[in-house]
Amino acid sequence: MGRLVVAAAVAGWAIPIAALVNSVVPEPYMAQQYCHGDFLTWDPMITTPPGLYYVSLAYIASFFPVAWMFRVADTFDVLCSTAALRSTNVIMAMVCAVLFHDLLLCIRPGIGERKATTYAILVALYPVHWFFSFLYYTDVASLAAVLAMYLFCLKKKFWISAMFGSFSILFRQTNVIWIIFFAANESISYIQDLYPKDNVSHENIEATHQSNKVVSGRDTKTVAQGLRRRRINSPISKNVVVSESSKLYNNLTDEVWDICLKLWNSKCEVLIAFAPFAFVMVAFVAFIIWNGSIVLGAKEAHVVSPHFAQFLYFGLVSAAALLPWHFTPSQILDLFHLSGKNKTCSFLAILMGLGLSFIAVHFFSIAHPYLLADNRHYTFYIWRKVIQVNWMMKYMLIPLYLYSWFSIINILGKSQTRVWVLSFVLSVALVLVPAPLIEFRYYTIPFVILVLHFPVIDNGKLLALGLLYVAADLFILVMFLFRPFHREHEPGTQRFMW
Repeated sequence: MGRLVVAAAVAGWAIPIAALVNSVVPEPYMAQQYCHGDFLTWDPMITTPPGLYYVSLAYIASFFPVAWMFRVADTFDVLCSTAALRSTNVIMAMVCAVLFHDLLLCIRPGIGERKATTYAILVALYPVHWFFSFLYYTDVASLAAVLAMYLFCLKKKFWISAMFGSFSILFRQTNVIWIIFFAANESISYIQDLYPKDNVSHENIEATHQSNKVVSGRDTKTVAQGLRRRRINSPISKNVVVSESSKLYNNLTDEVWDICLKLWNSKCEVLIAFAPFAFVMVAFVAFIIWNGSIVLGAKEAHVVSPHFAQFLYFGLVSAAALLPWHFTPSQILDLFHLSGKNKTCSFLAILMGLGLSFIAVHFFSIAHPYLLADNRHYTFYIWRKVIQVNWMMKYMLIPLYLYSWFSIINILGKSQTRVWVLSFVLSVALVLVPAPLIEFRYYTIPFVILVLHFPVIDNGKLLALGLLYVAADLFILVMFLFRPFHREHEPGTQRFMW
């Protein structure tokens, strides 16, 4: 029932808004070349593989027999209109919401259908994701493939997961990092199953129960007793036990060493179980060697760069987009309380964070030529009016960057192991740091992963956040549709967008 509600809710706003967008902005896209059977034509400025085009072809082909039967279209390419191509992402937006709903129930079974449905609708309203649901960009389909890969990985259907992982690379090459992230963490869960005696913690189960408390109003004592008896068969019970067992290690080094030993001792079982992901990785490496780069087109404009400031931008943008989790008195007090437990370590961590952030901002803030020249994108104005408004501002933002990342790590650390948190942080860095261009679209996948693993909040905060998302969505849509502008040096109508 929850899936139907989520899909219906997304369709309820996506279909009429898509119709509005198509009526105001009817310009065609290159994918129409594929509808004519021309698979050799390729725009040299496009950097990603044609995964979205193949999905569109399959999607539109499913309608052709009926259209031909009722004489709506005599040839296949007649159906390949701009509106039809864009509707691919409307369908993908619905798929994303349903997959998020299923993932949340898989990771947190106690959350309940109603809460999972609310969260899925909230994520569907996330402004950056919402906006591109109506245009022909790869981001929505890319997210759908990554979420499907994660869901089947948690269900231990590794061949299907690897298949969706390979599909995700056809939408965006950097998704290979998320393949590694999911496979690596699931392999750790896999070996924990092989060593069950090392994974059960009877002393600290109550603390874990508090951080994963059930919000549906059931008797918490009964649930806690059930958690004690439950074996590590579901993703949530793994999170519970693995999070607790990580507390048995003195530090991160001990945890990593123990995992490495278990992986080595069970290397044959792990290699056999996760062979599908290895095949995908080998194919991807072969592609890079053949292509000479991770991108297909515009290679000179998308050179791998040490854009460490981008890592900081993601932290602040995600924390701001998840306001009820990060910028609240309780979270601020929690961080202060945590720093007070070990003042020396906390002081050194803050000092190191400030130092590294200063180096990233001072030496590795990259102003890509596209960022400086393209005034259609909001990042152009954020860069000029905020980050570069004066010489001091980029340094004044460092405490906000640092607080955002400390808050993210603190919240994740309450339900995940140290290794999981570290691998997530490294994955975000590997995806974002090499990208020289500031694009909020690049932040969507790690943002959604954060929401999946953040603790549950009450309905009032969810409603407030949802209303903020809706307000931002409407503002962006109105600016895009009804505030077009023209450039003297470039023909055609220009529109504001993310």
